[in-house]
Amino acid sequence: MRFIYRHNLEWYLNILPKRDVIEYPVTDLYDYSGWDLRKALFLMNKSNPVLFEWLISPIVYIRNDKVYDLLKGASEKYFSPIASIYHYLHMAGRNYREYLNAEQVKIKKYFYVLRPLFACMWIDKYKATPPMEFEKLMNDADMEDRVRDEITGLLERKRSGIEMGLDMKIHCINSFIESKLEYFEKKSSDYNPKDKPSADYLDNVFIQILKLKIMIGSNLWQTSTRLQYQTTLE
Repeated sequence: MRFIYRHNLEWYLNILPKRDVIEYPVTDLYDYSGWDLRKALFLMNKSNPVLFEWLISPIVYIRNDKVYDLLKGASEKYFSPIASIYHYLHMAGRNYREYLNAEQVKIKKYFYVLRPLFACMWIDKYKATPPMEFEKLMNDADMEDRVRDEITGLLERKRSGIEMGLDMKIHCINSFIESKLEYFEKKSSDYNPKDKPSADYLDNVFIQILKLKIMIGSNLWQTSTRLQYQTTLE
């Protein structure tokens, strides 16, 4: 579960910085973490793809529509295709070098590389935030039939619970990955992370959300836990 939260106005009136994330230890059942509103808007100004993914998640437990509309509207103004490609490209490249650059590889790590690479392809094609679902990205990606068949086979193995430990690397998938990494490295070579739009609009969004009277109730955490638990059971 990922979330964005806010404090009372007085919390933001301080000299020294305060902790702006909420994180709980990951267990077999729960994985919770969230960002303070100001941190979320700061990252939006940098066109952070993780935040954009949160805003289009297909699963929503609790949402304040007024806040969501403000954040979603801001995300459409601050989404940067080149910054997002740069983010996903480095994720894919790092995982490829760490996990798949040998004769024997951990097969499940292919998903750690293919998902961000497919995200790059989606952004390159649509200039929009990529969906979170792996299959939706894969089905839209252009690739040779043999590559698609191999990836589909991996997906079926993963779903069926078949052990995906060490195995020989899949050469056609590796070649596909390498060609896309090279393509996007050239495409993003001129990107400068310091280039970003003015934060004035986000300052206004921040003030608007702080002024909102949001009455979610004191049982928010208990409700979230119950929803997460029910979803896991289903």
